[in-house]
Amino acid sequence: MKAVVCRSPGDLVLEDRTEPGAPPPGWARVAVSHVGICGTDYHIFEGKHPFLAYPRIMGHEVSGTVVERGENVDLSVGEPVIINPYLACGECIACRQGKPNCCVSIEVLGVHRDGAMCDEILVPAQNLYPANGLSLADAAAVEFLAIGAHAVRRSHAVPGQRTLVIGAGPIGLGTALFARIAGLDVNLLDMSTERLGFAESELGFAALDGSKAQATELVRQATGGEGFDLVFDATGNTQSVQSAFAHVAHGGTLVLVSVVKDDITFSDPEFHKREMTLVGSRNALHADFDHVAASIRDGAVPLAKLVTHRTTLAGTPRDLARWAHEKSGLIKAVIEVGS
Repeated sequence: MKAVVCRSPGDLVLEDRTEPGAPPPGWARVAVSHVGICGTDYHIFEGKHPFLAYPRIMGHEVSGTVVERGENVDLSVGEPVIINPYLACGECIACRQGKPNCCVSIEVLGVHRDGAMCDEILVPAQNLYPANGLSLADAAAVEFLAIGAHAVRRSHAVPGQRTLVIGAGPIGLGTALFARIAGLDVNLLDMSTERLGFAESELGFAALDGSKAQATELVRQATGGEGFDLVFDATGNTQSVQSAFAHVAHGGTLVLVSVVKDDITFSDPEFHKREMTLVGSRNALHADFDHVAASIRDGAVPLAKLVTHRTTLAGTPRDLARWAHEKSGLIKAVIEVGS
């Protein structure tokens, strides 16, 4: 089969790889249809991922069709599926508590083990969710949107709360969309005037342009000096995360959607006097995938606007390398593998 392989940082090629073979019990073989390109994939290509062994087949935002099933698998051959790329052990403390998204031994397809930028892949059946009427193109967008949906659910949001999402990349936009679906009053903060323009004109969000004024002043103006009830940071930027504490109202909540490699420091007196809640959000759960899929079916998610770039498996080495540097107009790129 054909596979896009990142052999080392900056070295992305289309290779012939051995087909995955028959699935073991509890697993299924899936013909890949569409793969979304994530910020993680660009980081892997650029050599910025801290815990990755090369060579690696990337790709964890995936839809496909079941072509063969192992024993004890209820899915039908030919069934369109959404792939949950978080492979959990099922036995650790997180898994026992129903939180496989933060499994102690989690392996993410395309990161810890080879992913889906290829023709076929083996996946545990428990990680395959029937598309239930979603097109395979739309189904490939469910995973990246589920990250934001999970973060919103983790926040215990109350409809009407003033909300700030920091970062207008795909994860930030997904978080903002599901915050709005939850009934929140959403503002977006970013340093990119272009991305904020897209968020305003195409998605209808209020924008705070960090390139034109200090974020603290923008927040003061937007909230009458009170701060936001809910703040989501989706930047992956250490300075942004640390600054976000100051944007939270007394009694409010800060949700860290992205992850940074550095230590985060904050003023304990400021944290305590506000009686802030600090929440970490990692990956997503089956319920989040279901919520996203239902929202797409209901027309609440404008996927046609979010997916701005497309390529093929053969074109991926060239296009992914280019898009890693040419970000203008890019929101979400999708690889059409089996369409």
